[in-house]
Amino acid sequence: MTGPGVVRRTLVVDGVRTSYLEAGEGTPLLLLHGGEFGGGAEVCWEHVIPGLAEHHRVVAPDLLGFGETDKLIDFVDGKSRRLAHLGAFCQLLDLRDMIVVGNSMGGMLALLDATRERPVVPAAGIVSLTGGGRLSSNEHTDALFEYDGSLEGMRRIVQALFADPSWPADTGYVQRRHALSLTPGAWEAIAAARFRRPVLDGELAVSRTGSGIDYAAIAVPTLMVAGAEDKIKPAGWADEVCALIPDSRQAVVPAAGHCPQIEAAKTTLPLILEFAAKSR
Repeated sequence: MTGPGVVRRTLVVDGVRTSYLEAGEGTPLLLLHGGEFGGGAEVCWEHVIPGLAEHHRVVAPDLLGFGETDKLIDFVDGKSRRLAHLGAFCQLLDLRDMIVVGNSMGGMLALLDATRERPVVPAAGIVSLTGGGRLSSNEHTDALFEYDGSLEGMRRIVQALFADPSWPADTGYVQRRHALSLTPGAWEAIAAARFRRPVLDGELAVSRTGSGIDYAAIAVPTLMVAGAEDKIKPAGWADEVCALIPDSRQAVVPAAGHCPQIEAAKTTLPLILEFAAKSR
């Protein structure tokens, strides 16, 4: 699994079989993984859960369509469907007044929910690891959006996610993520989230600008974490977001790409712990 003391559990949330990792005791941290093909709670958070669990109760769910959670997609408003599921999940586990830590899509979901008049995920603070803001338009974002289910397609995704070329060169790691992406229903659920009706084809370009989130409405302390060598985000994206969030600051993780909690866990872990301690 991800380390000693980490347990995988299953819960039925509004009729949806929901899988999650749990470890540690104390004030809660909710970890929300990214939305790439082959993503999930374990592969996203395995390098930091043990360290976080020394100080906190850590809960890391597989979001709808990912990992061992049921493969569902809402074609009208997938983001709201995932958030509603998360809200019900938090209620069942009595998760309140917690720090929400999200990577990529997970960070974006946390930020989006915090803009709403009645957030469904009761966050006392948010750590967004490369989530929110704009995406670049290049071959790396293309790899994330145009995955064909092949091993080489997954290698291109891994290349896009990490700065260090040793990650895509690690065939075992690429195969692991490839197998996760082909879990029954996973490819379909994640690919469907990228569908756009032809008449609304311009929406894809809009989605890559990061627009649609009213950052100024976020009222909880927020830490935006950028990877210094992120291939998916343009330079200055975190500055733009922090300029809009009233109570926010940012940190840049050296020698890291889009998943600093994996590629630079030793640097990212204390950033999360320090923010959580100051936000209580």
